[in-house]
Amino acid sequence: MTPEALAALHARCFTTPRPWNAPEFADFLGSRFCFLLTEPAGFLLGRVIADEAELLTVAVDPAARRQGMGARLLSGFATAARARGATTAFLEVAAGNAPAQALYRQAGWVETGRRRGYYHAPDGTAEDALLLGCDLSRG
Repeated sequence: MTPEALAALHARCFTTPRPWNAPEFADFLGSRFCFLLTEPAGFLLGRVIADEAELLTVAVDPAARRQGMGARLLSGFATAARARGATTAFLEVAAGNAPAQALYRQAGWVETGRRRGYYHAPDGTAEDALLLGCDLSRG
């Protein structure tokens, strides 16, 4: 997927946090630490630095949700992160994003913290980010 296609899909999936634009995706894709996993209507962007992985974003087209694509991307993330030497992983998710939280928890992620008022919605309201972690050393 091109940075433009990633940005277009991201915009269909997110308002809070704000969707990323094509130059931001291009910057991530240009980093030797980042990796991209794709599905026909979704993608996951991650990075590994030393032994720690970060799930930067995952996006599945709203019309294609609840078909297992998110779970496949998460499984692929764990495999790709381990192959790059990661033993732990973390991510941030909006506190109000219950479907994403359920997906992550089903995959073994656990809450490790909270960032108060981290995300800012287009209407100016703030939303907490939950920090989730996953042990990649087992699996």
